Amino acid sequence: MMDTHQTIAQALQGRHIEAVAIGGSAGGVNALLSVLPGLPPHFSRPVIVVLHVQGGRQSQLAEVFQRKLDLPVREASDKETIVPGTLYFAPSDYHLSVETDASFSLSCEPPVNFARPAIDLMMISAADTYGAGLLGILLTGANHDGAAGLAAIGEAGGMTVAQDPDEAMVGTMPGEAIRLRMPDLILPLAGIRCLLSMLENT
Repeated sequence: MMDTHQTIAQALQGRHIEAVAIGGSAGGVNALLSVLPGLPPHFSRPVIVVLHVQGGRQSQLAEVFQRKLDLPVREASDKETIVPGTLYFAPSDYHLSVETDASFSLSCEPPVNFARPAIDLMMISAADTYGAGLLGILLTGANHDGAAGLAAIGEAGGMTVAQDPDEAMVGTMPGEAIRLRMPDLILPLAGIRCLLSMLENT
C-alpha cells in the first residue's frame, strides 16, 4: 500500500478537488461498502453516486449507507442545492444531473445505456459544472455506462479513477472506461478508499 499511497499522492499533487462523482452497477453496493465508510466525518466535498438499481421500487441506498457513515446521506432531490460534506444517491428511475449552479435536476427521459439513472449523464453534467475540480470514480459493472462520463471528466481536466477490472466483481464497466480513455489511476478498492481519505490533506 505504500507504493499505492505514493502514486495517489503524486496524482493529487497540484489538484483542488471540489466534488466527487461515483458510478457503479453490478457489485457496486458491496464496492461502496468497502470504500465509503473510510470517509472521515469532517469530509468537506459532496459525493454524488449513481448506482444501477432495479427500477419500479424505491431505493434504500441512502438509509443503508447512513447507518454506515458519519456523513449526512440522502437521496438527491430535484432543484436541491448541493451541500459539501454530504453523500447523495440518485433516486430509482430518475436520471440525475448536476446543474451549473451546483444544484440537482431529475428527469424521466428514456434510459441511456439501458439505465435510468445513467452514470454518463451524471458524470458529464458534473464535469460541466466542476471542471478540473471534479474527481470521477467508476466501479464494478456489467455494461459500458460511465465510460463516456469518466472520459468527459478527464477531458474537462478533472481527475479520473477506475476500479481495477481484475478485482471488480464484474470488470466490464471499468475495463470499457480504460479502453476509451486511460484514467489517471487504476486502483483496487483499498486504493480508492485511501484516495478519498487523502483528499482532506490536499
